[in-house]
Amino acid sequence: MKVKDLFTIPSFHDLKLLAGQNGVSRKIENINMMDAPDIIDFLKPNDLLVTTGYHLQNHPSALIELVHKMNDRGCSAIGIKTKRFLHDIPREVITLANDLSFPIIEIPLDISLVEIVNDTLSSILEMRTNELRYAIEVHQTFTNHILHGKGLQKLLENLSSMISYSTWLVNPYFKPLAASAIKQTDTSLNQALEKVFFNEHQFLSPKSPFTVFSLLQAQTAYTVFPILTYQDFSCFLVIAGEISPNDRSLVLTIEQATNVIAFELMKENALKQYSIRAKNEFFNNFTEDKFTSTKEIMNRAKEFQIQNDQKFICVTGKLDVKEEYVSFTQKQLEANYVYDFLESELSDTPFQSHLFLKGEIIVLLFESNEQMHQNDVTPFLMILQKKIRKLFNRTISFGISNECQQFLETRIAYKEAIDALNTGFRANIHEFIRVHQTKDIEEILRLVPTADLLEFYQHTLKVLSEPGGGEDEQVLLNTLFVYLEAHCQISETAKRLYVHRNTVIYRLEKCENLLHISLKDPEVTFRLRFALRIRELLNLASYPNIAASNE
Repeated sequence: MKVKDLFTIPSFHDLKLLAGQNGVSRKIENINMMDAPDIIDFLKPNDLLVTTGYHLQNHPSALIELVHKMNDRGCSAIGIKTKRFLHDIPREVITLANDLSFPIIEIPLDISLVEIVNDTLSSILEMRTNELRYAIEVHQTFTNHILHGKGLQKLLENLSSMISYSTWLVNPYFKPLAASAIKQTDTSLNQALEKVFFNEHQFLSPKSPFTVFSLLQAQTAYTVFPILTYQDFSCFLVIAGEISPNDRSLVLTIEQATNVIAFELMKENALKQYSIRAKNEFFNNFTEDKFTSTKEIMNRAKEFQIQNDQKFICVTGKLDVKEEYVSFTQKQLEANYVYDFLESELSDTPFQSHLFLKGEIIVLLFESNEQMHQNDVTPFLMILQKKIRKLFNRTISFGISNECQQFLETRIAYKEAIDALNTGFRANIHEFIRVHQTKDIEEILRLVPTADLLEFYQHTLKVLSEPGGGEDEQVLLNTLFVYLEAHCQISETAKRLYVHRNTVIYRLEKCENLLHISLKDPEVTFRLRFALRIRELLNLASYPNIAASNE
């Protein structure tokens, strides 16, 4: 209760406010009755103190000190039986209390302190009971609403009518999920919240159940209530208006709504996860050629709104490897978080897309048309990379396929995107976007007999080409490969391999000695690149293979 509520209790009609008129809105959570000299040591914030003033009768200056300390501790007020021992309150105390907005209440002689304590606590208990009863009724109303299958849209409409404010629900990335009015939008708010969120600013108050803020341009106040669910990221209930913490009934109504919304979101997420698993399983079976007929593929594809007579561009993405060890479970969890984020981002794109998760690989199928071409994909992926870096403190790389003419050809497009991704990872670069290039050299090499290719490979790489080579030979070959991919730049090679440039120089010199060559000779570097391409083509060594690891 508040200090001013004391004067509404029937038995306290003779109480008189002597000072601190501006502080009558202070909260009272407890009441204390004491006359000990060290009384201040036992008081807590929002305590109301009632006293006869016995210990103050010969020390009027002590009352000034008591008022000061009670105000500093956040106490509510002090009630004194002035006609018992003090007779009157010194003028300087009245002045101080008015300056501090600290209420001083005069208690008549005919009202006992025990009566004050009992009636005040009874009033506080009654108010708490009424709040609890109201909270239970509101919670039951919203729960029945959800149990009858009316959904979040109707719940927000009901809440909006109860609190007289427009409301809408946004996901952890401030994308709208539902609103109290179907056509209700606030683009400026969504853009402002998203800008604050992705610039790593913290505007939510950690010690408060909700946050009030305003947009300077719109000159409108908003209140945000976080809705905690199963995820590390919370959804948010946004209310177009300022909610005062002192309006307990209004706050309770909204809090009960957020509790019910949290349960509904968890229920919807469980259903969503089932749908996601079914979609991912379909794509996995499709890329691994596990379906028995084309008809079966197309029937399943239609379940996910995928038409065969449509051009597609396939994009594969994978989080770059962290330097520290990360368990498989953690990797999959992080991939799921990024999947959820991408799903949210794709909902705002002007072009149609389909999202899948294949192990740690995120697969995006963009429908290619007059509004969206391959050139439009890269800028969009660059924006996603920037947001993922700020949001998850991780980097992600993408591989892009060529355009395919129908869905049945996306199996080839997927392999092209995976190949582009593999090429970037083999070169030890991060946060890249690579477009698949047709391997003209490989196509030519396939026309050459394997025995001739193998002879050239062994002649060029000599001892490094021997089967079953040790770990040192593999390190030298990998260093040579990265060095050639980095256009023979020592510093860039060291950067990609995470080693000192002197280490790179030492390894390259060792290669020169073993092969009896000079890496400064362009003819030699050409032959080495050619041999390493043959090595990859004939699968003569275990290069990292993302697609295989996920199958």
